[in-house]
Amino acid sequence: MSSGNDGVLTLTIKMKVSPEPGSQEKLLNLMQRYRDALNYSIRKIIENKTLSLSKAHKLLYNILKEKYNLPSRIAQDCCREALTIAKSWLRNENRGKVPKAKNLSIWLTYTYSYRVKGEYVEIIGGFRLRIIGWDKRYDSYPNREARLVFRDSKFILYISKRVPKAIKYSPKDILAIDINEKNIVVGNSKIEHRFETDIERALHYRQLAEKLQKKYSSTRYNGWTRRKNIRRRIKYLHKKARNIIEDWVKKISYKIAMISKQNQYAIAREDLTGLVENLRKLPKDHRVSLLMLSYRKLEFWIDWQAEKRGVPIIVIEPNGTSSICPKCGSKLKESGHRIMRCPSCGFEADRDIIAILNIEKKALSKIGGSLTTPTASQMTDVNPNKCGELMSRPGENLPLLGRGGGQNKEMWEEPGKIFIYNVHNNWMFNIVSHEEDKVGAVLIRALHPLSGIEEMMKNRKVKDMRELTNGPGKLTKAFKIDQSFNGKFLSPRNFLYIVERGIKVEFESSHRIGVKKDLKEKLRFYVVNDEFVSR
Repeated sequence: MSSGNDGVLTLTIKMKVSPEPGSQEKLLNLMQRYRDALNYSIRKIIENKTLSLSKAHKLLYNILKEKYNLPSRIAQDCCREALTIAKSWLRNENRGKVPKAKNLSIWLTYTYSYRVKGEYVEIIGGFRLRIIGWDKRYDSYPNREARLVFRDSKFILYISKRVPKAIKYSPKDILAIDINEKNIVVGNSKIEHRFETDIERALHYRQLAEKLQKKYSSTRYNGWTRRKNIRRRIKYLHKKARNIIEDWVKKISYKIAMISKQNQYAIAREDLTGLVENLRKLPKDHRVSLLMLSYRKLEFWIDWQAEKRGVPIIVIEPNGTSSICPKCGSKLKESGHRIMRCPSCGFEADRDIIAILNIEKKALSKIGGSLTTPTASQMTDVNPNKCGELMSRPGENLPLLGRGGGQNKEMWEEPGKIFIYNVHNNWMFNIVSHEEDKVGAVLIRALHPLSGIEEMMKNRKVKDMRELTNGPGKLTKAFKIDQSFNGKFLSPRNFLYIVERGIKVEFESSHRIGVKKDLKEKLRFYVVNDEFVSR
């Protein structure tokens, strides 16, 4: 699949086909003659530098018909394909050997070389192939050039079509993409999604293939190349590894495009052209993993899925996206595993989050937008903390603050916003959470700290770690959460966010603490046997 002319996209439909009984050998013979004729034509065009279709046709047409016994229209298609390959090779400054076709395939022109009639494909020369299966979503669009391929004892017909491009919308925000070896992170100042790559599964099959190659080889020669079954097994394992990555790339590109489309985001990605040259400096294992991940394919499919759905795409330079502070622009320094800290402003976050914020910032700058400079206090604990206790505040019953405007108006706003209010000179940290057309928020009563503990102890001025965050007022002091966060969204941009890290805990529920109303409902949720649960 690829972008076509303005307003259209060119895509390829895969059809599984099967020749009628008794015609397979004849069709294979035609494909072998076509391959030989194609290689002959490529050499002749390069030797004579015949780079126009009319001159190439005059040079080759009669030879292809008489020497290789090709049907007249197949001979013309062979000439066109040879000219395309030769021109591409001649334009390449780093060209190697003269290209040579090895696989069996034929280029076909619709109406003249092939036709689709009902459940059959007719190819010039009297061949009729039954269609076994195909994607019917694009049947209403006219067929164009096609290629018949014979691979792994199967015939596949690839038919190109042109479909109208979706009209691009005006984006409401940016969805930045950061690509790593083990994770693809997409997000912006408000959301974050992490998708694991399939690189480890693909590497497993590649390593199995390399073990077989090593086992059946010696310093003198590669013995596995002479053993048919071993060679076939090695080929299968390498193909399996490639297919895993190919399948993953297509699925993840679709997910990214759909997230963008549903939220009216523009996709912002880094321009990773020339990345292969930089990978040569990395250790072998890391280099192999990144090469297998195939950044070029990932870029292609993300762009394709975006074009197909009318999602705007912004490509930015990758320089400094993981090493520059998104707040003040200073050079960051490592302060832990994949954690970076700014020596100038004190900003600290995961490398992936930093990359997302910088990509978003660059993309907005490129389209003439700007980021609002964060004004909230610095978050001291950047790694996710295990939740010790939650307390629900449903919209149907708000016993502490009542309903309406005033200090609790945030509870009627968009979910994901931070709601801060004061009780007995302590700030209470709530997260707005409710269904559409309803109202509600969750009070975070306690947290189990996992990192940044020394900093939190300084903020709390306590020595007993158990007293650090085992209460709603205590945790806000430990994290330096105050009214400046009120009304802001949970997001890395605002230095306060929640990340799902897969920590498994057992929850129980009970009646709320210090509340006399709605005692029939158990709206207090806490982690079983956690020492930081508030009492």
